[in-house]
This record gives sequence, C-alpha cells and structure tokens, in this order.
Amino acid sequence: MTVRSILLGVTLGAGLLAGLTGVSSPLRAGNRAQALPISQVDVPASQGLQTAVFAGGCFWGVQGVFQHVQGVTQAVSGYAGGTSPNPTYDQVSSGSTGHAEAVRVTFDPARVSYATLLRIFFSVALDPTQVNRQGPDVGTQYRSELFVDGPEQERVAREYIAQLDQAHVFTQPIATRVDPIQAFYPAEAYHQDYLVRHPDQLYIAVHDMPKVDGLKAHFPQFWRDVPATVSAMAAK
Repeated sequence: MTVRSILLGVTLGAGLLAGLTGVSSPLRAGNRAQALPISQVDVPASQGLQTAVFAGGCFWGVQGVFQHVQGVTQAVSGYAGGTSPNPTYDQVSSGSTGHAEAVRVTFDPARVSYATLLRIFFSVALDPTQVNRQGPDVGTQYRSELFVDGPEQERVAREYIAQLDQAHVFTQPIATRVDPIQAFYPAEAYHQDYLVRHPDQLYIAVHDMPKVDGLKAHFPQFWRDVPATVSAMAAK
C-alpha cells in the first residue's frame, strides 16, 4: 500500500507527513518551481486536436495541472507503458504490470503547442530528476516518462530534455524517459477529476495544489480558472 493510499483514510499534520515520507524540495536551481526556458523546437502546427501522454508520479496532480491549461480540452488519468491489458489501480500499484500512472492530454495546437505543454510539465508538475518515484510515492509506477505520439513529438521531447540539461536548470540530470505510446487505459472513475473534487484532501493539499498554484503563478497566459474536467466532457 502506498503512502497516498493510506492518506485516503488517515489525517496527518503536514509536518508529520513530511517527516514520515521524506518529502524533499525540488531539485531545480533555487529549490522552487519556475518557468523553464522556452523550447527551441516544436511540433509543426496542424489542424485538429492532438493528444500527448505524460507520466510524472501520482496522476491526480498531473491531471489537475493540465486541466487548468488554456487549449487543453481534456486530461484523463490512466495507465501507460505496461504489458497487461486493462490493468486496475491495485495491479498497477503493485508495480507488477510495468505501467506508469499517466495522463492523456487532448489539446488544440492552435492554442497551446506540444512544446508548451512540455515546458509546463517540467516547470511545475514534477521533479524530473527523481528515478522511479515522486515525493512520497515510490515505485516504477511513479516514474517520469513521456509517451510520445509519433516521431515529431519524440524529436521535440528529446531535444527539449537535452536543452534543459545543457542549461543546468536542475541540479541533477533529467531522468524522464521518452518512449512511443503503445496503449493508454483510463483509470477508474473515482480517480478522474480527483484534485478538482478533493482540493482539501491532505495528500492533494500538500503535494498537488502547489503544482496548480505554480501553473497559475508562472504561466498566467495559459491559465484557465474553470478546469477541463472529465465529468464535464462526459455530460456533453
């Protein structure tokens, strides 16, 4: 059972939580979220919606960040990168299926580009220098990985990671993997829109709301007040 699972039913003080889980500051220069350099490359503009899949630890926070980005029409929590079809949360949490908790982002490239989504992801959504973990969540299911849809996304993802490493914006090398997307499986309904529905839940308040706050503070030009929720799309 993960720390996150335990916290679904247990209330702890934030200070005690940090002591129990070994929460550490991000490894960015200055130990705080920041708007990272703009990518020197981008996916060529095209008509119609595109999708991209991002894994960066607990999918609650990653979904919550992208739901507040202008130009994103939907962000769905789910599982990617494993071998078992239609995995459940319990199976993925065991680390036995090879899946990562991930978020499939559908976006309008006329409003927000893939490179901009990458910039937001690395700036506020995770610490990409951690290997097989994010904060208190440990295991391959919490790895940092970009599941790319086609050669152009792969080229832009790899070149942006190289750009950030060369600029030394983190105190350690970026560990984020880049792999082609093979399959994406939406997570169970109770995981969808979790941050939006439970902003005061302790895990969300300590680990994930600062990511959303970082988006609003550092990328106001891409901020949207009303999140693009899965439930709202389903109601249409």
